[in-house]
Amino acid sequence: MIKISDIIELFINLIKNMSVVIVLSYVLTRTKMYSAIIKKQKLTAQQQLALIIVFGIFSIYGTLSGINILGAIANIRDLGPAIAGLIGGPLVGLGAGLIGGIHRYSMGGLTAVPCSISTILSGLVGGLIYYSRKDSLINIKIAIIFMALFEVFHLGLALLMVNPFDQIFAIVKSLSVPMVLTNALGMGIYVFISNNLVKEKETQKQKELIESELTVAREIQMSIVPKTYPAFPGRPEFDIYAALEPAKEIGGDLYDYFLLDDDHLCFTIGDVSGKGVPAALFMAVTKTLIKAKTDIKLSPDQILYAVNNELCEDNDSGMFVTEFLGILTISSGEISYSNGGHNLPYILRKDGSLEMLPRMAGMALGVMGNVSYVCANIALDYGDSLVMYTDGVTEAMNKAGELLSEERLEKTLTGITGQTAQEEVDVILHSTREFAHGAQQSDDITIVVLQYLNDNKQKQNK
Repeated sequence: MIKISDIIELFINLIKNMSVVIVLSYVLTRTKMYSAIIKKQKLTAQQQLALIIVFGIFSIYGTLSGINILGAIANIRDLGPAIAGLIGGPLVGLGAGLIGGIHRYSMGGLTAVPCSISTILSGLVGGLIYYSRKDSLINIKIAIIFMALFEVFHLGLALLMVNPFDQIFAIVKSLSVPMVLTNALGMGIYVFISNNLVKEKETQKQKELIESELTVAREIQMSIVPKTYPAFPGRPEFDIYAALEPAKEIGGDLYDYFLLDDDHLCFTIGDVSGKGVPAALFMAVTKTLIKAKTDIKLSPDQILYAVNNELCEDNDSGMFVTEFLGILTISSGEISYSNGGHNLPYILRKDGSLEMLPRMAGMALGVMGNVSYVCANIALDYGDSLVMYTDGVTEAMNKAGELLSEERLEKTLTGITGQTAQEEVDVILHSTREFAHGAQQSDDITIVVLQYLNDNKQKQNK
């Protein structure tokens, strides 16, 4: 009579053997062929043959690694053909079962016939389950129940076919719990690995889809801001250049410039709260509204007032945008402007001196309706530049966690003299990247430089 300790030791040894099969099966799930299996595609003859051989070998291993108990072999032989049938269909399961069954029969012994039959049937039944679930892989619960019931059938077949009954009963009594639990556990682990791979593939597919959508959204974002230079080739009285460098996520920075008439240029820069596609959409709406609401008869504060009220209507998302808007009188160099909570621009004088525009009242757009904005005026002389930017510049962070800050930006600007608008933008971009020194960009970086070049005014001043 077998002791309880012997049964426990038998169970542990079967677990070890089962683990080898599961590891090898896991390796199989990482092959290209397995992609066709999880997609429930029809397997080629070569793929079916490969599965038959692989899982037939698994079945042989299950026999050879088994433990001899009273003239019978405690084993995991049925596991290989059953898995083969579940993933490849009846033909694959039957083929693997025949390999394992014939090998077991060739070894002889008290239970050779029922064990060989059950091994063949395990692959065939697994294949029938495969066909019953054409649109999906088997779930873990059903797989465990199937394998446990089949091992009960295996042992029952031995009881029916082997004589003397007393001897086979003693064997079955000793082997039943370890064999049923080990084979069922092995099947459950394999199906868990397989189904987890399916989820992994679906997650990867969704990730790729999202990345593709974000790429398209970024391209759309970039396509709705002007980026052809020189922007106004027939107007030598001024030069304007802009750069927008999105962070990895889609952002909401915006800029725009357009002529109101022959003597007035409207320009704006803004930064939408948040990131992602919603911010990009809000940015597009804001840019469209600004262009639609801008009129030569309206001052910048009136334009922001009108746009703000439009953005506040049905703004359930609670998004908002900081906005700076100005109108340049080209003949005089005078700029009237209004600010809706945006970073204050700088005037970079031709002689290298730097002035930040004075602070003024003005709430970000989209926060609250019927908010008044303030209008102010500045004058540019020949060679002066108005430098506008979003907080992606001043809040650029290096690996030490330090922000670039307004002080560092001012130091960069005071070193710029005698350059074009594009060169000034490039210098700011370069210094920002240099400060970050490879740290991940967390926000969009947008810079707009408007340089006044009306030499008629210069001659008048002389």
